[in-house]
Amino acid sequence: MRDDEQAPQGAREGEHGPADGVADGDAGWLHGTWRVAEVDGAPLADGLQGPPRLTFEGDGQVYGYAGVNRVRGTWRLTDGRLDVGPVVQTMMAGPPEATATEQAVTAFLGEGGTVERAGADVHVRTPGGHVVRLEPSQDPDGPGADEAAPDPAGPHVLG
Repeated sequence: MRDDEQAPQGAREGEHGPADGVADGDAGWLHGTWRVAEVDGAPLADGLQGPPRLTFEGDGQVYGYAGVNRVRGTWRLTDGRLDVGPVVQTMMAGPPEATATEQAVTAFLGEGGTVERAGADVHVRTPGGHVVRLEPSQDPDGPGADEAAPDPAGPHVLG
């Protein structure tokens, strides 16, 4: 909330969106672009434009590429729990493997979970019992890093 805005009466800061810093304490280690590498120990297939990636911004925005479509939402880290949402996405169709990857990524975004740092990686344990492994992206300019960039190939056609 900006200094010149007022919260709705009876509301605490952060109830109607991420508060400044979007985290209790310093979550700067989560800021940046992450590859969604595995769910439950199984690697995710690359999507139509490479591996799924999510970028967590310091202002509480998360955006990226889920496997077929681009996604955008808000995030918050409180007491080690990552909450994401609401999330919006483009609505293109894709082949089965890319669609399965996207479904795993969007399910994780919908559930959030408990965050554990594991070296350079981050593990998120969802309330549904899944473990999602995020690894630092080696290509921050890759697919999903700039969600506003147009797709030079145009619409995807299933063959």
